[in-house]
Amino acid sequence: MNSFPPSPPAIPATSLADCDAKLERLHAARGAWVALSTGERAALLRDCMELLKVHADAWADTGRRIKGYPEGSNGHGEEFLGGTLAVMRNLRLFAEALEAGGQPALPSVTTRPDGQKVARVFPQGLIDKLTLGGVTCDIWIEPGKEASQGRIYRDKAAGKTGEGGVCVVLGAGNQSSIPPMDVLYKLVVDDEVCLLKMNPVNEQVGPVIEEVFAPLVEAGFLEVTYGGIDVGRHLTDHPLVTSIHITGSARAHDAIIWGPGAEGEERKKAGTPRLDKLITSELGCVSPVLVIPGDWTPAELDYQARHVASMLAYNCGFNCNGARLIVLAKGWKHRDAFEQLVKDKLAATPTRKAYYPTAQATWKTFTEAYPEHTDLGTVEDPAALPWTVLEGVSADDGEYALSNEPWCGIFSFVDLEADDAASYVAAAIPFANDKCWGTLSINVLVDPRTEKALGASFDQAIADLRYGGIGINCWSGLNYGLVNATWGAFPGHPLDDIQSGQGVVHNGLLLDHPQKSVVRAPWIIKPTPAWFTDHRNNLALGRVMTQFEAAPSVWRIPGVAMAAFKG
Repeated sequence: MNSFPPSPPAIPATSLADCDAKLERLHAARGAWVALSTGERAALLRDCMELLKVHADAWADTGRRIKGYPEGSNGHGEEFLGGTLAVMRNLRLFAEALEAGGQPALPSVTTRPDGQKVARVFPQGLIDKLTLGGVTCDIWIEPGKEASQGRIYRDKAAGKTGEGGVCVVLGAGNQSSIPPMDVLYKLVVDDEVCLLKMNPVNEQVGPVIEEVFAPLVEAGFLEVTYGGIDVGRHLTDHPLVTSIHITGSARAHDAIIWGPGAEGEERKKAGTPRLDKLITSELGCVSPVLVIPGDWTPAELDYQARHVASMLAYNCGFNCNGARLIVLAKGWKHRDAFEQLVKDKLAATPTRKAYYPTAQATWKTFTEAYPEHTDLGTVEDPAALPWTVLEGVSADDGEYALSNEPWCGIFSFVDLEADDAASYVAAAIPFANDKCWGTLSINVLVDPRTEKALGASFDQAIADLRYGGIGINCWSGLNYGLVNATWGAFPGHPLDDIQSGQGVVHNGLLLDHPQKSVVRAPWIIKPTPAWFTDHRNNLALGRVMTQFEAAPSVWRIPGVAMAAFKG
């Protein structure tokens, strides 16, 4: 039985000759991009926003067909929420930042007792407070640095203008917003024109992206190509390319930088990368969910079980920030009840097409490594996989599920030897920092009563976490979609141990020296958060939010609220 709609037809690969011609055009245009004023750049982005308003439905419809989501389904809604909405917000925030001369106003900057600066970047004003009430976002600045913004624009104002460059952006295949948002960062923050190579998994969105970004394409600042590994290698190795941005896996990153197989291993040992270009990257994570034990009510247990199940099921589990490890206190009185509730929520969530080509093999590898796993949900189509919970996962060093990202609908429950909040926090922070692969994102669930009882030790725990994105009482998908936050690994990974990557993207207020972003939400969010996979109106909400982000206004909030409250 085949229950999923067919994917759109594949797009022919761009010839290597056309790739060369595109790079030559970009190389010739890089000086023109560098010379544009902030106002001229902002105008181009606002032209793209107008086109996105027109093409948003086609964008989301193409995405949902690639992934096998029926029209009108929750998956269809996610293609607005994780696709068009995030891109529209990024375009607007960058346009506003440029209109402020690259120095957009920060709501506040504070100094921690150790001298580290923290910039509040959300909410920026009344509209933010009304649309995401109680949500805050702080960017922690690298120790010893100031909360300065828009370095290239400060330099230009001082008469220091660089030559620009040509960046190849290797687009991600999972979320359609990632490739264009990576391009926007390289253009606006790094002053580089871009060649975007679409990933074969979601290449069919590429023509829509080209339509939306036509002002940049027609001006010569963006080109788009299609194809597989051969096209990608030709582009990354091209002499006109000065930098590369990769969103994908650490394995793919190493093959590009060091080379494949034994050759790559030898190069890595010798410290001789095959490419001498600036590399930035976002490469995933075995993202933990730290569940700090507390005396939760039945309603709180149910809500947070829905929350955790959604962190896995959103986008069929193909998210670099998808929940991978649910970390519980072994002695928590609600431990067994909470695990069962999470399983119940997953079992009630319709299974989806496992649209990534590697998904079936990944699922087989993990389930063979953990034969005591639990499959949940009804699988009626061979293209689908069950939601899968791995049992018997140890918290010890080297455990397979702690060291390998399961790129499909799999996650694990891990117990720490703790029976109260204080002992759990003391064990969970070193566990997350030292035993879990990657530093991209982490989620922390703590009820307000328990947080108050923990006092300063909770603040210290957040300070000690070495993750680029920290979500407190929210999925770190909000860190991604907010765009005010930075998105990328915690600083410090060398090329020969890249883990979650180097550098950041998004960063809507153009902070120069971000260390990590901390997004905090209320313990219980009402109405149902948009990222919950049991939201009953996310398609309408995604549509209206995309249009709202193009021109936010207090007068347009009732329309958003109406869609949200139907969820």
